[in-house]
Amino acid sequence: MSLFKYSAPSSFYPLAGKLVPWFGVLAFLLAVGGLYLGLFVAPEDYQQGEVYRIIFIHVPSAWMGMFIYLVMAMYAVLALVYQTRLSAMMMEALAPTGMMFTALALWTGALWGKPTWGTYWAFDARMTSTLILLFLYVGYLALMNAIEDKKRADKAGALLVLVGSINVPIIYFSVKWWNTLHQGASVSLTQGNKMAATMLAGMLVMALACWMYSLAVSLCRVRAIILEREPHAAWVKHIREVQA
Repeated sequence: MSLFKYSAPSSFYPLAGKLVPWFGVLAFLLAVGGLYLGLFVAPEDYQQGEVYRIIFIHVPSAWMGMFIYLVMAMYAVLALVYQTRLSAMMMEALAPTGMMFTALALWTGALWGKPTWGTYWAFDARMTSTLILLFLYVGYLALMNAIEDKKRADKAGALLVLVGSINVPIIYFSVKWWNTLHQGASVSLTQGNKMAATMLAGMLVMALACWMYSLAVSLCRVRAIILEREPHAAWVKHIREVQA
């Protein structure tokens, strides 16, 4: 079975429909397990006490905000180089979820910052670059809705996403490049982990939950986008007739 056949909207649409329930159930189960580990099993932090537990929402959200943008950048390359319709549709489907996670990361970061640093907001490098990421998501969605010609909108959106992708490594390396309020990475593949095992497990399980959720809602959204963009296709007309 060739995976290339799923690059066509007509083939991807039914596949996405079959995958959505699986990813949705996995997201729910992982979220329940991750929150249980984070809120009830992980020990209290010796410096921050109980307030640190917001990390189980904040960090996975921040990771997903950056990761989804990178996935969008990958689809942007495919859309520009190979002119694949589905790649442009996936960019549009992923953007609202990436925007939501980035906004959630900023919001939970502010709630965490008040008791930790004494302020909800400070224009340090990581906070500011994450705010710029939110603006990039908002700008992409605004651009896509401002241009009526979908082909032109896809091209303009892909270019914006590619230019904005330079901000993702800035977010990641900001704590190394500049003096920021944020501490260095607690999870590292090369230097080991600085967290208790249960803390790390809870955070990683929550990250997987966010990932599964992103897949589920993005696949739901891309199915709606496909139907909207391919209204004259025979298979779309058949689906609409069956649903009617």
